[in-house]
Amino acid sequence: MNILLLGSGGREHALAWKISQSPLLSKLYIAPGNPGTQDFGENINISPNDFEQVKQTVIKLGISMVVVGPEDPLVNGIHDFFLSDNELKNIPVIGPTKKGAMLEGSKDFSKGFMIRHGIPTARYQSFKAQHKHEAMRFLSELKSPYVLKADGLAAGKGVVICQSLSEAEENLNHFFDGAFGEAGKTVIIEEFLHGIEVSVFVLTDGKSYVILPEAKDYKRIGDGDTGLNTGGMGAVSPVPFFDSIFRLKVEECIVKPTIKGLAGEGIDYKGFIFVGIMNVNGEPYVIEYNARMGDPETQAVMPRLKTDILELFVQTANQELHNAKVEFYDNTTAAVIVVSEGYPGVYKKGVEVSFANSNSHAITFHAGTAIGPNGKLVTSGGRVMASVGIEKDLRGALKTAYSNAQEITYDGKYYRTDIGKDLLKNQLP
Repeated sequence: MNILLLGSGGREHALAWKISQSPLLSKLYIAPGNPGTQDFGENINISPNDFEQVKQTVIKLGISMVVVGPEDPLVNGIHDFFLSDNELKNIPVIGPTKKGAMLEGSKDFSKGFMIRHGIPTARYQSFKAQHKHEAMRFLSELKSPYVLKADGLAAGKGVVICQSLSEAEENLNHFFDGAFGEAGKTVIIEEFLHGIEVSVFVLTDGKSYVILPEAKDYKRIGDGDTGLNTGGMGAVSPVPFFDSIFRLKVEECIVKPTIKGLAGEGIDYKGFIFVGIMNVNGEPYVIEYNARMGDPETQAVMPRLKTDILELFVQTANQELHNAKVEFYDNTTAAVIVVSEGYPGVYKKGVEVSFANSNSHAITFHAGTAIGPNGKLVTSGGRVMASVGIEKDLRGALKTAYSNAQEITYDGKYYRTDIGKDLLKNQLP
């Protein structure tokens, strides 16, 4: 099979790494890819959002299947584009249609979906700028801290947690004044859930599903979960509290009604559903849905997946996931994201990068890198690389990940030093 993988980040590098191991693969193409993905296939310099260019590439290269990594093309309707085109309609796309991608593309839609299908989630209301007074009245009914979310896509940064009512009002004004552009024209205000987060990954063919290894990610820029939200500063898998009892609750209360709800609303969904879950005193609540795999969680999850992912994609396309058997490696992974100085604010690009990756138990996934005019590897984004340690336990995985992160060098390098440390107390020393 010739596979076209869309995207250019760390998630796509990890997916390319995993897809390349499949005996079903003939040739892997990545559009546009990054300097790391070219080790596993051929990069093609086109935008995933230029559907006409994607079409010409698919036809020219005899592509058998398209795997969509990022959310933008899904929300923009790339799957619908394929279904409506006579030359493309028989080529499977791993990723939901535009309506299904609304689970991520509109938090207002996703919260309504949860309410309609009895899926546990935080109390909420949504507001536009002209209803600011009603928004403030609702905030006053809640206890601090206060959660404000941009309705649309905001690159993982459209969530603000405020400790006081005055801070919440100030941020509400920022949203309505265009801090997140069109994404923030509608603001979701939620009650704050006290607990610990876990990311659960489901692959569904619209009827059946499989659950992939779970992960815990770390969104804030600073140690101790301080500072601004980012696209993710690290992830670990497995998660100690995600035991068989909690997993069953997640499956029965969240996964099954989600799949049933999508089918019941006539939504064609063949792809990943990322479910962000808060464990509140042993009970799962949905914080958010994403219509694709997470980043940086994919970098921690893929090395734990023993099953051939391309085989799972074929079963997804053919609605045969009920025949799938998913196996995990009995190991632990820790991903530490190495970022540019200034991220998630203003940062330099084009800074020369070098790395060694001398430990066979470590993988370095590229995220924001490029080849500069002089042929050298340089930074091209805020999140530059993911250093992943793979060991038998979390302590070892973290040690390996951090040791490997030290071998990544460039001016302005920064990473959190406490990824996974909060979970170590749940393990024996």
